[in-house]
Amino acid sequence: MIYLDAGATTLQKPPMVAYHMQSALRRMATPGRGAYAPAMRAADAVYDCRVLAAELFGAQPEQVVFTMNATHALNLAIKTLVRPGGRAVISGFEHNAVVRPLHHIGAEMIVAGRRLFDPADTLAAFEAAVTPDTQAVICTHVSNVFGYILPLEEIAALCRARRVPLIVDASQSAGLLPVSLEALGAAFVCMPGHKALYGPQGTGLLLCGRTPDTLLEGGSGSASRLPDMPQELPDHAEAGTQNVCGICGLAAGLRFVRQQGPERLLAHEAGLRAQLAAGLQGLGGVHVYTGEGQSGTLSVRAEAMDCETLAARLAEHGVCTRAGLHCAPLAIGHSFARHKLLWSVVFFFAIQIVIQIIGGVFGLIALPHLWSVNFNFMTAAAAAHAMMWSSILVTAIYGAILYGVTLYMLRKRLNLE
Repeated sequence: MIYLDAGATTLQKPPMVAYHMQSALRRMATPGRGAYAPAMRAADAVYDCRVLAAELFGAQPEQVVFTMNATHALNLAIKTLVRPGGRAVISGFEHNAVVRPLHHIGAEMIVAGRRLFDPADTLAAFEAAVTPDTQAVICTHVSNVFGYILPLEEIAALCRARRVPLIVDASQSAGLLPVSLEALGAAFVCMPGHKALYGPQGTGLLLCGRTPDTLLEGGSGSASRLPDMPQELPDHAEAGTQNVCGICGLAAGLRFVRQQGPERLLAHEAGLRAQLAAGLQGLGGVHVYTGEGQSGTLSVRAEAMDCETLAARLAEHGVCTRAGLHCAPLAIGHSFARHKLLWSVVFFFAIQIVIQIIGGVFGLIALPHLWSVNFNFMTAAAAAHAMMWSSILVTAIYGAILYGVTLYMLRKRLNLE
């Protein structure tokens, strides 16, 4: 088997990940709920993982909140900063883990960053979009579709200068690129544990530059007399029993990343991506999306076959890939040239006009033979001409209006420029 879907989750984990998860199952109870040995072992293991994450990502241990995944972390962050109807600026490469929470709360989404593998254009778009009434900037560090590394440090500096909170989606960069809560000055940094951190599914991290609102309330093991959640982090954002087994596996993954070094891991992935891209570019009929400032992620498109069929055929040969929108429909818009959008819409309306002309010509030929009534003001042939040209004119007018509205909405929502 050749596994090429690590952007979704890493399948081949370091052996110590499974070992520590199994050990936790046998030896650990609920952390923070008792002074007996299994509970204390669990509490120590959870705290050790916080320390590892804090050291790797420029935070303090109490700023590290465990979540189910990056989507959980992003929901916490977004719903803390963006209010219903509020204004949020996002990149044109965001995952649905960003877009759907914003849509759910009725936020105004301003899409910035319009061109693939063009950091200067991305930064300029954010500079134009971030205004004083912006409640949050939400930016992915690396596109999960194309591996495009966005200019995060510059965007973070812009947010600090304009005093706008920044939420970073580090789903595709944590464990590969430098990510520091302190250096970025971000309000929140969100990441999964099961991708380049090599932890198990069901784990994620929220690095908190400020205290988030709660999505869940419940037992915390501290301040139990209070009806509200404790105000101190991390207890404020961690209701209920933590995923101790998953956290122990995540800690093993973090140790692996620290031992190998993110730079070395990225260089290895980028080297494999470049080798694959070079081989595919030598084939006819395959479009390879590659450019400067790219991680280990690579997207391709076959001209003679839809992506789902291609992925299914590769799977038959033991090659594991992912096809489709990758839960990031905004980013997919960047893979189509603007002239293709133009001609696809023009072609649609051209077909309509041709049909109208054919109908008009038919009327011009047939109606004089069918009509026996003489009109005082025009002949049957003139009436047919009038009907034909009126129909063409009406079609052209509503076609132009619909084309303009369609193009405007695609630019605003799908960012196709």
